[in-house]
Amino acid sequence: MSRPHLDIHVFAPSVVIALATALALLLFPEESQRIAGQATQAITRDFGWLLALFAFASFIFALWLGFGRYGRVRLATGDDTREYSELSWAAMMFAAGIGIGLVSWSFVEPIYYLSTPPLELEPGGMESYTWAHMYPLFHWSFVPWALYAIPAVAVAYRLYVRKRDFLRVSETCRPVLGRHSDGPAGTAIDTLILLGLIGGAGTSLGLGVPLVSALTGALLGIDDTIYLRLGVLAVWTLLFGGTAYRGLKQGIRWLSDVNIFLAVGVVLFVLAVGPTVFILSLTMNSLGLLLDNFTRMSFWLAPVTGNTFPNDWTFFYWAWWIAYAPLMGLFIGRISRGRTIRQVIVGTIAWGSLGCMSFLAICGAYALNLELANALPVSELLAAEGIPATVIAILETLPLSGFVILVFTVLSFIFLATTLDSSAYVLASISTRHLPGDEEPARWNRVAWALVLAAIAVGLLAIDALDTVKASTIILALPLMPILCLMFLSLSKQLEFDFGARTRERVLTLDSRKDDQ
Repeated sequence: MSRPHLDIHVFAPSVVIALATALALLLFPEESQRIAGQATQAITRDFGWLLALFAFASFIFALWLGFGRYGRVRLATGDDTREYSELSWAAMMFAAGIGIGLVSWSFVEPIYYLSTPPLELEPGGMESYTWAHMYPLFHWSFVPWALYAIPAVAVAYRLYVRKRDFLRVSETCRPVLGRHSDGPAGTAIDTLILLGLIGGAGTSLGLGVPLVSALTGALLGIDDTIYLRLGVLAVWTLLFGGTAYRGLKQGIRWLSDVNIFLAVGVVLFVLAVGPTVFILSLTMNSLGLLLDNFTRMSFWLAPVTGNTFPNDWTFFYWAWWIAYAPLMGLFIGRISRGRTIRQVIVGTIAWGSLGCMSFLAICGAYALNLELANALPVSELLAAEGIPATVIAILETLPLSGFVILVFTVLSFIFLATTLDSSAYVLASISTRHLPGDEEPARWNRVAWALVLAAIAVGLLAIDALDTVKASTIILALPLMPILCLMFLSLSKQLEFDFGARTRERVLTLDSRKDDQ
């Protein structure tokens, strides 16, 4: 068997393009924003229908995988056992898949929807409060985790059932591509995947660094300047670079376990000290609203009224999840040895949705109650000062606000660190040839990707434009959809080849010679 080694054909162009993008953001910020904005408008206008269709179809395909005839297939051979406990598995999956985005948006996303509500509702009306609380649950639950679960099954199947020594997306496409997976087609797939992962991680950085910088400034009593943001980024790079260096078990798992306990503590504290009955009642109402309108929201494009809500929010989120799907597939697949396909599908969707919905429902209801009761002008703060200042103002309304801000700052630090060190781990894995499933990519490779992600963050900090950050994700998601379709088709073909003949009997008849029992 060949030894693991750097795949220069994948590594070099990806690093060059990423660093060139960071340099362009630094040298030509206004031009970069203009081009990104135009590209985003074109994609959401012309391909929004495709994003909606792909997202819904992926959710249905995930249900078919989990509850269909292949659900009992075990992602292992022989006596292979689970590598991680259910808690550590769920913690690593959740921390890697969501990260700082959940912390950034949990309090403020419903507030955005009050002023720009979906489904032609009246801005600021009473009904808009109900839908504003529910819509984040839609954006962060079943669809994104289904998009993560399917590639995870494909990767784990190739690693632990077929015993292939490639932890990369081109390998999961081998049942369709054949030997072309080792040629230019495979290289192009893996390069596009790397660029998509960089775009998704860049969005997390663009959201996370300003928030943690503002939180740090509030704790220390200093102004939130570009120098403070660069300092935060430097500490972050050391943190996630160090955990990426230490590897999957010693670094990433430890951070994820710590983070999940902090996240649960924050959510329970807000629930306990906030308007508990209002939060629980609004959450139950939103669950019913979500289940009742899931299909309607999945296909709402507003072609006649021209409402931009789907383009600005739903399509952005679907693109963000699509950009992260290969990363999460590689990461969750790597840690899922010994589980069945049903356990991976159901566990990923259930644990991921439960975590996101709990965080968003409780924090979002608390912020909406502040606005509704005129206890804090959250909408005005968000419009005038942006996300970081608004989050801090909301946290300051809680008891023990100084301690809460400290815990929230630590939580934000670790959330982004776990997302980015998982990103660095997967980026290094994709750019390594012949990497067995039970081995990790070279340490220098993992650290190199951590530094590349930090360089992207510096460019994003220089322009300080959230729309450009979001645009990078939407632009890169478009070419990833056909690659994911190819992955899904390859998985179906492989399962049919290996197990199809054993699942075709649709009628089972009891032997009449057996005695009654």
